[in-house]
Amino acid sequence: MKQHGVTHVIAVGLLANTCIESTARFAMELGYHVTLVRDATAAFTKEMMHAAHHLNGPTFAHEILTTAELVAALSVATQEGAA
Repeated sequence: MKQHGVTHVIAVGLLANTCIESTARFAMELGYHVTLVRDATAAFTKEMMHAAHHLNGPTFAHEILTTAELVAALSVATQEGAA
């Protein structure tokens, strides 16, 4: 990915407290900017979601956003890149 200029990883999917967390943590360790999308991940229980987003997420994710916040940030970044 780095050979192609990728610098950011956006993490969405299943399971927030295992698969997503381990993938995102590894991306952070490799030097990528990691964004965890709170409402685009899922887990089996509310407690697992809480752990993924409030306890563990801040240790590896540079940003924890909602889908709406992510879309807005991407829109701004796209406009800035075009200017």
